[in-house]
Amino acid sequence: MWKRLPLRFRLFLPTVGLIVASLLFGIFSLEIFSPDQFENESEDAAALVRTVTKGLNTALAVAANPEPTLDAFAEGIGKGDTIQYRKADASVSKPKIRLSTDAVPAWFVGLLRIPNLATAHPIIVGEKHVGDILFVPDLTPDLNEKWLGFLAIVLSGSVLLVLAAISAYLTTTLALRPLEQLGAGLARMQQGDFESTIPLLGPPEVRKSCEEANQLARKLKRLAQDNRGMLRKLVSLQDDERQEIAKELHDELGPLLFAIRANAIALSGSSTDPESPSNQLLEAAAAVQHASRRILEGLSPLHLEELGLEKSIETLLQNAHSALPSVATSAEVDPRLEALDHLMSQTIYRVIQEAITNVIKHAQATMLNVVAVMRDQAVTIEVSDDGIGFPDNVSLGRGLTGMSDRSRALDGKLDLLREGGRTVVRCWLPLTSVRSD
Repeated sequence: MWKRLPLRFRLFLPTVGLIVASLLFGIFSLEIFSPDQFENESEDAAALVRTVTKGLNTALAVAANPEPTLDAFAEGIGKGDTIQYRKADASVSKPKIRLSTDAVPAWFVGLLRIPNLATAHPIIVGEKHVGDILFVPDLTPDLNEKWLGFLAIVLSGSVLLVLAAISAYLTTTLALRPLEQLGAGLARMQQGDFESTIPLLGPPEVRKSCEEANQLARKLKRLAQDNRGMLRKLVSLQDDERQEIAKELHDELGPLLFAIRANAIALSGSSTDPESPSNQLLEAAAAVQHASRRILEGLSPLHLEELGLEKSIETLLQNAHSALPSVATSAEVDPRLEALDHLMSQTIYRVIQEAITNVIKHAQATMLNVVAVMRDQAVTIEVSDDGIGFPDNVSLGRGLTGMSDRSRALDGKLDLLREGGRTVVRCWLPLTSVRSD
């Protein structure tokens, strides 16, 4: 749970915890120390009452007629609030403090454990208890003072903590923004975009990481360019080697196959028996010639230069329909593709050729569609079918790997997708790809 929380939210959790802890600590302190505080705050008045009581008892003890003295004292005190005189009465209960809780919440009053500090000090005449001097303190001002103090402490502490949290939040936001830009830059690098640089913002540690990421992007860009150059050379060498092999096969095997077939025709003569050795030799020679033409076509599509790209693609579709008459084919080829250079034309042709071959061999499709268009300074190729698709864990075979290598050699990309119930081989080749010398 904690690992999934964003950093900004993590900063607020300690703040909330500190606020709650301060409240709990304040409540705990009130419960522990409030009784002693009330007592200390009333101690001076209580001491004064004890002194007055002691002095009165002393005066009454030496007075010849104590009753007038006591009456004069009682009349002088009158019906005061804090110090009162009460005649002795067995039915009178212990005095109680005065307290008004109208301005303070009840839960706060309950936390304080307010003690009953009211006391009764006896007045003795002779050996007779004639009355009491009462100490009845009013704790309302002290209660209000504690409530206001509690509010001041909690509010000031909370405000300070919230300000600290806001400051940390803003500081973290300013620090995270460069990190987010760094993450976005690394994501672009992962997708092959090495052109966009990461802004050098934030604290020195983040700026250093951004600079190192930019250096890494520059190195990866050079490596990608070198890799594309090597792939272009490899593809060119493969095409040259295929053309050389096709030329040798055509020059060496062609005459031999023609001679074998001519001799087989001469041997067969007028024989009409299909089981005769001469006729079987003639059929074998024809099959070898057909296989030789198919291999030569795979190695070097001679009609690509003779017929052009659009007609060559139409020939591929015609051959696919001949191989599988149940497959309906369609094509959309941009006429502007005819002006492309040899390597680009070869790549487009090979991608479409391999995709169509896979459809014929594996797709069990009834519809095959080929699209090759120029759009936004790039060539987009799509070969789609309505076949059975491909498994989730499909791995690129030799043909798809060759298609991918050819695409990357021209700074393009190849995707194998399943969209709307159709299997799509999509290739994107930029017309402004970097060309190696």
